[in-house]
Amino acid sequence: MLSVRPMSQSLPDQLRATVRFLGRVLGDVIRAQDGEAVFNQIEEIRQASVGFHREGTSEAARLMAERLGGLSLSDTVRFVHSFACFLQITNIAEDQIQRRRGRSGDARADTLAGALRALSAEGVDRETVVELIRQGLIAPVITAHPSEVRRKSVLDRQSAVADELDAFDRAHTDAERAAIERELVREVSIFWRTSLLRSVKPEVGDEIENAVSFFERSFLSALPTLYDHWREVLGEEDLPSFLRVGSWVGGDRDGNPYVTAEVLRQAIRRQAKAALGLYLRCTHELGAELSISSRLTEVTPELQALADVSPDASPHRAEEPYRRALAGVYARLAATHLALTGEPPSRPPAGPAEPYASPEALTADLQVVLDSLVAEHGAAFAQGPLPDLIRAVDVFGFHLATLDMRQNSAIHARVIAELLKSAGACPDYEALDEAARCALLQKELANSRPLRSAYLTYSEETEREYGVLAAAAEVKRRYGPETIRRYIVSNTQSVSDLLEVFLLLKEVGLFTPGAPPTAEVFAEPLFETIEDLRAAPKTMARYLETPLVRELLAPIGRQEVMIGYSDSNKDGSYLTSSWELHKASRALCAVVGGQGLQLQLFHGRGGAVGRGGGSSFEALLAQPQGTVNGRIRITEQGEVVSNKYADPEIARQSLETLTAGVVLASLRKSAGGEVAPPHGKAMDALARAAMAAYRGLVFETPNFVDFFYEATPISEIADLNIGSRPASRAAGRSLQTLRAIPWVFSWSQSRAMVPGWYGFGSAVAKAGVSIEALREMQQAWPFFATTLDNMEMVLAKADLGIARRYAGLVQDEALAHTVFEQIQAEWDRTCEALLAITGQTALLEKNPDLAAMIRSRLPYIDPLNHLQIELLRRLRTGDGDEEEVREGIHLTINGIAAGLRNTG
Repeated sequence: MLSVRPMSQSLPDQLRATVRFLGRVLGDVIRAQDGEAVFNQIEEIRQASVGFHREGTSEAARLMAERLGGLSLSDTVRFVHSFACFLQITNIAEDQIQRRRGRSGDARADTLAGALRALSAEGVDRETVVELIRQGLIAPVITAHPSEVRRKSVLDRQSAVADELDAFDRAHTDAERAAIERELVREVSIFWRTSLLRSVKPEVGDEIENAVSFFERSFLSALPTLYDHWREVLGEEDLPSFLRVGSWVGGDRDGNPYVTAEVLRQAIRRQAKAALGLYLRCTHELGAELSISSRLTEVTPELQALADVSPDASPHRAEEPYRRALAGVYARLAATHLALTGEPPSRPPAGPAEPYASPEALTADLQVVLDSLVAEHGAAFAQGPLPDLIRAVDVFGFHLATLDMRQNSAIHARVIAELLKSAGACPDYEALDEAARCALLQKELANSRPLRSAYLTYSEETEREYGVLAAAAEVKRRYGPETIRRYIVSNTQSVSDLLEVFLLLKEVGLFTPGAPPTAEVFAEPLFETIEDLRAAPKTMARYLETPLVRELLAPIGRQEVMIGYSDSNKDGSYLTSSWELHKASRALCAVVGGQGLQLQLFHGRGGAVGRGGGSSFEALLAQPQGTVNGRIRITEQGEVVSNKYADPEIARQSLETLTAGVVLASLRKSAGGEVAPPHGKAMDALARAAMAAYRGLVFETPNFVDFFYEATPISEIADLNIGSRPASRAAGRSLQTLRAIPWVFSWSQSRAMVPGWYGFGSAVAKAGVSIEALREMQQAWPFFATTLDNMEMVLAKADLGIARRYAGLVQDEALAHTVFEQIQAEWDRTCEALLAITGQTALLEKNPDLAAMIRSRLPYIDPLNHLQIELLRRLRTGDGDEEEVREGIHLTINGIAAGLRNTG
């Protein structure tokens, strides 16, 4: 019987063997459920595509075109479903190889132990690392940004298949493998018949449920396990909970009118249910386990006192103090569950009890139990389920994850203007200049008088914003101060943009005037466009010089700034965006440090390279020196959340890699590094030239927007049920109002992938920097090397031959020719420049494993692109049943996204 375990093979060979095994299982399922004829039809197309990629001859191309051209519309939809499933199977196989790699343990460089070894070689001792961690914060933040095309049901089925594959991988005998393979066939059969498409658009409540599912599936178990491991690695018993997971889902209102006050309450209520559910389950299991009798051992007085107040009066447990104590803890948790979620737990308590007032009160009771166990029974109890539960309560509290709020500064300005006018404080706030706005805002922030009156009527927008803020104040009181800490201000361009938020917070009691003033939630800027990033240091300097702000920040000594990767890329090219983000980070660090504060950066990264994606580990090591210092927050968006955190084992690996990267970026002498003056000067010239080329194509080419809408499936992506937030900020065709996510997603689908590389070739040709100088930069500077690595991966996944066929969908042939020839010429320049700098003759020549893994997917992605083009043509010309054609298009989008993995 086949085993898929050989670790001696190369990564591509391991992937090939695992994919072949899963593909055979899927093929057997198709034969059994759809018949030999259907299987043969699918297999003929698969073999033709593989042959075309292997041989590249005109005959192979003709054979593949013949196979695809012979499909009826219903056959096309079925074939697309099969290849989309196959690509999902490939992802499962790839994840299994990552699990195997993770099981190599601490030998890897991207673990905390690996980081300690690297730092030790540079003379950095373990105590320095521990001190960094004690002052640190590492926080991946889950968002609902719509680039994950898979339904939760599909993710669940993939997890089930993955679990069986892992069990097969670990099996030791043929009999075990045969039994597991039968179960694997059952799971693949269900997966084959599970619809890949959502039938309705998800609401914010669905996105909340999806986000919480990652906690229930992975984070709740992975984090305590990691902390226990890190205690051993660092030799430190009292390790603080420096790694926490945050969320935007239910708090991000920017561009999403469906995030309301009730949605915010729903998000926190559902989060609390997940956290308390874990605590109840673990407490019950501990009670079942700890059958220790008082006739056979002593207990501490504190434990006895806890047992004596338990509502568990059963005579069967009269001499089992640990069980009675934990029954009391369970009863109080049950009361807490009812109070915070409105629902009783599924397993009733032994009797009534008072709810816990705080997570700290729960921790105190659990610590009493642990202290007694360790005192009376030794260090064996210092690790295990009870310490893990105590750690979980410390990390997750009653709120599970701190929820950020976010809204656009323009909305705040309108709301403040209305409140000031209705209160008689200013007739036209928006007509004031910046200095007058700041003066007025500071005056109002020093005044305890509220602006809003219960006796006046306000606009729908103002009432909605006030309602959300009032709900935020309410949930903080109920669920704890860590429930909401930050209010992100999108489109921050001035000091008043931030002061306006504090004035709104004052209306609901989250800001209190006084000497000094205090805030329970802090306004934090988000700088997104190229222009805003360039202005960010001056904006923050003015903000931090404001006396009110200095008083607010003095107790915490820290200022967080969020920088956005997506809009800056859409605004000015990949290369320019990368450099402006790097420069802004350095400048902000100097500005904030100059005020005696520590900078904490919040990186708004997406999955695609055009939105800041790529290796998180390498990106961290390329951060400017002094900008990490053990504290960082990073958004995890769309398909990246599923790829990293849907599986508990891969989640642990991902979180450890993130932690190792932060530690190395903070302490390693070679990480980031100072920017050598010649390198900085060269990057300035390259960024200017790249931005000019990019904007020349995107914003200055007449009718480019028509080309984009017709040469990509942007309209069909907007119809795809993948997110609650609208794809565009306004109706109609406009690049200015189109969101960055569908912008990048559309180019990925058409395989042109313009946002991930366009402008680099022109930059090298026109910036006046020699190839020798660029080669030296690539070898000496982690930032530039990582920038090129990410771009090279995008180029390897792109296919200009396929993109040219998409351009053929544009009705205006002259426009199609003009735009595409610019793209083709820039592609040629970019590839030529990249290969010259890296000393290669082909893309990814020096990374053969990644090259082989990408190549293995292309025979299954490319036919989906060709069929998508044909289906788009049918839809736009009204050829065929519209509903069936749309289903086919949406399935191709799903399959291509699965194949490329990081598309949004």
